[in-house]
Amino acid sequence: MKKTISVSQIKQAVNEAYDLYKNNQDGKNADYIPYLANIDKNLFGISVCLLDGQIIEVGDTQYKFGIESVSKVHTAILVLRQYGAEKLLSMIGADATGLPFNSIIAILLENDHPSTPLVNAGAITACSMVQPVGNPKEKWAAIVKNITELSGSAPELIDELYRSESATNFNNRSITWLLKNYNRIYDDPDLSLDLYTRQCSLGITAEQLSVCGATIANKGVNPKNGARVFDAVSSNYIADSDSRILRTHRRLALHFGNPCKNRSRRRYHGSSSRNHGYCSLCTPYRCSRQLG
Repeated sequence: MKKTISVSQIKQAVNEAYDLYKNNQDGKNADYIPYLANIDKNLFGISVCLLDGQIIEVGDTQYKFGIESVSKVHTAILVLRQYGAEKLLSMIGADATGLPFNSIIAILLENDHPSTPLVNAGAITACSMVQPVGNPKEKWAAIVKNITELSGSAPELIDELYRSESATNFNNRSITWLLKNYNRIYDDPDLSLDLYTRQCSLGITAEQLSVCGATIANKGVNPKNGARVFDAVSSNYIADSDSRILRTHRRLALHFGNPCKNRSRRRYHGSSSRNHGYCSLCTPYRCSRQLG
């Protein structure tokens, strides 16, 4: 049975959720990247974008935080746009690894492909695939343009975060060269890792990410400006609300068109039931297994 939810009910739910958790002091800042440990732990905001472009938000929704692993979703969409679903499946794959998102063991166990563009290994491979291959300036421009089109406004590189990540990304360096060993990096390895590190260091707001989610839910049409970002055929393959990407996404919904979510430590972003996009920002996170 179809149930209709009114805009006033969504506003009420957003405000109730905000009031319920705004004073919650559980968890701690991520510190695997030094820059993140110093972010204001009291930042908290919720933004919802409806398919008519209406924004419902409360709290720190205009604060530009590091996009980090949420950027994997955007680059997966970009590679899907440039190559199509079958190429994405053959060159990367779309199966959950069942291991941590930054696992090296997962590559050793499945050396024929990185498994999914939504864990570190697959996301680095995706950056290597971004066209035009061999042109770092144009590849970076394509990554930023894709996020800009999805969100309706441009993200901004947080230089301090980029430097902090670049100085401490030892595990990702290992992942990159192991992928190169298995011929799963399709451009210069150092360039591909740098692109991945830079895209994770882009600053973006909760409102921008809610628009991204709504664009996905709206089958590729940005509800804020009416621009078509990806075609209706591709929208059948781009994940949408409930398959829990990074844990149980199975084939990235490339053959099923199921919904998807992306969770990454300090922010939560997705599209729900193909009728809105949403994003919440909360700096501290609770320790949990993060599987890909």
